[in-house]
Amino acid sequence: MKTGRAGRALGMTAALALVLPACTQAGARPQTASRDAPARKAPPRPYSRDPFPSTYHPYPGVPTLLTNVTVFDGEGNRIERGQVLFADGKIVAVGQSVSAPAGVTTIDGTGKFVTPGIVDIHSHLGDYPSPQVRALSDGNEATAPVTADVWAEHSVWPQDPGFSRALANGGVTTLQILPGSANLFGGRSVVLKNVYARTTQGMKFPGAPYGLKMACGENPKRVYGSKGREPSTRMGNIAVDRATWAKAAAYKRKWDKYDADGGDMPDRDIAMDTLRGVLSGEILVQNHCYRADEMANVLDMAKEFGYHVEAFHHAVEAYKIADLLRANNTCAAVWADWYGFKMESYDGIGENLAILEKSGACGMIHSDDENGIQRLNQEVAKVLSSARHAGIQISDAAAWKWLSLNPAKSLHIADKTGSLVAGKMADVVLWNGNPFSVYTRPEKVWIDGALLYDADNPRMRPVSDFELGQPGSGDVK
Repeated sequence: MKTGRAGRALGMTAALALVLPACTQAGARPQTASRDAPARKAPPRPYSRDPFPSTYHPYPGVPTLLTNVTVFDGEGNRIERGQVLFADGKIVAVGQSVSAPAGVTTIDGTGKFVTPGIVDIHSHLGDYPSPQVRALSDGNEATAPVTADVWAEHSVWPQDPGFSRALANGGVTTLQILPGSANLFGGRSVVLKNVYARTTQGMKFPGAPYGLKMACGENPKRVYGSKGREPSTRMGNIAVDRATWAKAAAYKRKWDKYDADGGDMPDRDIAMDTLRGVLSGEILVQNHCYRADEMANVLDMAKEFGYHVEAFHHAVEAYKIADLLRANNTCAAVWADWYGFKMESYDGIGENLAILEKSGACGMIHSDDENGIQRLNQEVAKVLSSARHAGIQISDAAAWKWLSLNPAKSLHIADKTGSLVAGKMADVVLWNGNPFSVYTRPEKVWIDGALLYDADNPRMRPVSDFELGQPGSGDVK
C-alpha cells in the first residue's frame, strides 16, 4: 500500500536500505587448521528451509504517546483514561500514566479506544484478489488431492486493493495467506505484515513459521469425486491422508540419516520437504474442518504420525469437542454466525467461540473473505451478543484476545505482536469509538510504530499501485 507522497518517500527509503552493501571487518585473516589437528569430515549441507526469506523493513516512525484513551491491551485487560507509548517500532509502556520523553508526538484520544492491530489467521488476500476475475484466481491448485509442493506466497499479488481495505477499514496489521481448500494437502501458507511492498517477500513477517493448509470433509471429496478420482468419500479423505503421511515419514527418515551421517544426498521432493517440516515441528498445520467427528479423526491421525494440529479453521462444530481441543492444545478459528450454507456447516451456533473460551480452549475469529476481513471487530461483537443472550458473560477486553493475541499464538508470533506489551512490535489501532460498535472505524493505524493510515489525512490513506490514476483511487471506502 502506498500513502500518497509520504508513502512514496517511505517506499524509496525502504528500497535504498535494501541495496546497501554489507560491510566486512577490515584486516580479518582467515583461520587455518593446525597441522596436528585430526581431519574432520565436512558436515552435510542440508537444503535451505526458506529459499524465499523475508526482506521486510519497517517504515520509519516517530515516538508517539496516545493519551486519555480506553485501552484493550490484548491480554484481557481494560485501562480507562490510559496511555500508550511507542518508539523505535516497539511498545515502550502502557498504563494510566507513563513516563514519556520530551518532544514525543502526543495524540489526545479522549472518547476513543486503542487496541493491538488485528491478526487474521485465515485470509486469501493476494491469492484471490480484487477485482475477482479468473485471471487473478490463484488460490487453489485443484489438480491433485495432494499439492503440498505449492506455496501460497508464489500466488500473492502485493497490489491487491484488499490489503489497504483490511488496514484502513478493519485495523488488520498481520494476516496469514492460505491456499484454498479443494485439496487434502493444499500447500504452504505465509504470514504477512499488512504493508505496501513491491514483492511478497517485502511483506513477509520476519521469523514467522510457515503453515501447511490441509482440508477435510466435503470440499476434497466433491472436487475429486466429481472427476472419478480418490477421494470421493470421507473414508477416502483419511486413507489418502494416511498414505501421504506414511510416505512423508519415510522421506524424513532418509533425510535425518543424511543430516546425521552424510553420504549420498537423498533426492529432493518439494512436497515431502513441506511434510517433513511438519513432522519436525517446523511447519504448523492449519486444517480446514467443520464437523466435530472429523476433527476428532484428524486429532487421532496426528497422534498416529507424530504431528500437531495447530488450528482447525471454520470449525463450526468446535463447541461440541471443546474438551478435546483443549487437551490437544489445538485452537479453533471460527466465524461469528456464518453457517448452514452446506451440510457440514449445518449445526452451527452463534455461541461457538464463547463456549470455547469458557471451556478453556483456544479460540479466535477469522475472515476467509475480502469483505469480512474489514469488520472482524463487528464479528466479535456479534459473538458477544449471542453469548450474553445465552447467559455467557465475557468482557469486551477479554474478547479482544480473539482478534489479536490468540491468532498470534497460533501463528507462533505472540512474542512479537498480538498485544500491547513493552518490547513487542508497535502494531496499534486508534479507533474513533468503541470498536465493538457498528459506527466505529479505525482513525489511525500504526505498524511497527509507523503511521500507515490516518483517516484525517488524505495523504496517509493507502492506495496500491494498481489503483493509482483510477477514478476514486484517492479514497479508501
